[in-house]
Amino acid sequence: MALLDWITEASGPVVKGQGVILRMPRGSDYESWAELRHASQAYLQPWEPLWPDDDLTRGAYRRRMSVYQREMEAGNAWPFFVFDERDRQLLGAITLSNVRRGVAEMATLGYWIGQRHAGRGFGTAAVRAAVDYAFDGLRLHRVEAACVPHNHASRRALEKAGFGLEGRAKAYLKINGDWADHLLFGVVNDGTKRGG
Repeated sequence: MALLDWITEASGPVVKGQGVILRMPRGSDYESWAELRHASQAYLQPWEPLWPDDDLTRGAYRRRMSVYQREMEAGNAWPFFVFDERDRQLLGAITLSNVRRGVAEMATLGYWIGQRHAGRGFGTAAVRAAVDYAFDGLRLHRVEAACVPHNHASRRALEKAGFGLEGRAKAYLKINGDWADHLLFGVVNDGTKRGG
């Protein structure tokens, strides 16, 4: 199954945002993904779980792709790579995960932008596009996100995309080897446009 996932190019929605395109990861993205993650490791590590020793290998990427495929097939997650609309350069990734249906109709949003692309509005554009897809494409009612309190760039991207601060969770996720408090954000599908 994993080999078939690796050979077959992933299909799925393509989401256009302001200057960005979100599409499902593909096996052919490995080189650009690994290079961007490697170049951004010191920049990203303070905000992410510890990376396994083999995180940037082809084998780990294949496993990641298989997990993505299973989650999409189950309707539990929608992983996207973020590309610059102009030159199709990989900028980062964004995922709608923990999709809950029924009385919740919600998902959790997580994202990263490579260091060389940070501070140029790509994160905010990707968040807006993903939320639009969650509301218009998946018909969800709510999207949640969290960030460590001192990740000011992530907080700004969420707030610019329409998320409101809803609270603080103690020892919420294990980030960079330690349990870290997180600020909790949410946005509800109330019919207002989040772009611009």
